Parts: sequence; structure tokens; C-alpha cells
Amino acid sequence: MKKHIIVGVTGSVACYKALDIIRALQRIGLSSEVILTKEAEEFIRPILFQSISGNKVTRSDLFDRPEVWDIGHISLAETASLILVAPATANIIGKVAHGICDDMLTCTICATKAPVLFAPAMNENMYKNKIVQENIQALKKAGYHFTGPVKGRLARGSEGIGHIQDVATIIKELRYLLT
Repeated sequence: MKKHIIVGVTGSVACYKALDIIRALQRIGLSSEVILTKEAEEFIRPILFQSISGNKVTRSDLFDRPEVWDIGHISLAETASLILVAPATANIIGKVAHGICDDMLTCTICATKAPVLFAPAMNENMYKNKIVQENIQALKKAGYHFTGPVKGRLARGSEGIGHIQDVATIIKELRYLLT
């Protein structure tokens, strides 16, 4: 059976990197489906992800009217071989760490038995914030996985830790988790 990756895209300037990740997944023969948070839609349109992935994009609203009756987050959770959240903001990390399920992505993560890999991207001060670090440690302790962030150019032009991990490393970590 072909491996199916759910790519959760959150509201970060780094969300354009998810397009490169989807292309990389295609190159290695993995299918992908995207869940966009409403914050991500402020940065990038769903049609772009649909065009690249070749699959319908699931938007954040838990109460969208489906074309076929189904409980969306449960179906997504059950079909996922792995969930990749890239970019992963401090917001999504905090929500998952505390069991807050208020949109399609957080509900899908909570309902899955598949591995979940976070690729954080945020301002260096946010990443180093004690609460964010505690949330990351709590998720790691609960069995969630992380790749990055790395030092690099950040949204306002500064350099620091908080830049999303490079695509090749994200794919390498993802492949390792699928074995």
C-alpha cells in the first residue's frame, strides 16, 4: 500500500516551504494531502497546494459541508501513514501539547495513531521562550517527533534559530519514521 502523508501547514512566513516538501514527497513516490489552518490561508491560497499535490486541500473549518458524508478528521487520521506539520508555529505546538482540538489539523493530530513530525519555524525569541520549550519537551515525551529549527534568515531579516529545517533533512527524517 502506498504511504500517505498528511501535511499540516500553519500560519508562518515559511509556509511556502511546504510546496517544496510536497514536490519532494512526490519525487520519492509518496502521496500527500494538505490541511491548511486559517492562519496559513492568510499567507498562501489552497489552490496552489491542490495544484501541486493533485489532491483536494482540507481547510481548517471542522464544519465544512463535505461532498460525501464523512467525519473528516477521523478519515484523515486513519489514512495517514505520517502527519508532518511544516511549518509548525508556536501556536500549533502549544495547542497539541495541551490537547486543544479546535480545528481540522489539531483534531486530526489528536485522532491519529500515525507518527507526527513537527518542523518548527518561528522567531528566535519565540522558539527560545520557556513555555514553547516546555511544550516541545512535553510533546517529545509523549512520542511526537521534531526536526529543526535551524539557524538562518528569519521573517524580519534577522539571523537566528527558528528557520525551518531544510527540505532534504525533513524528508530524511520523515522516511526514517516511516520505516
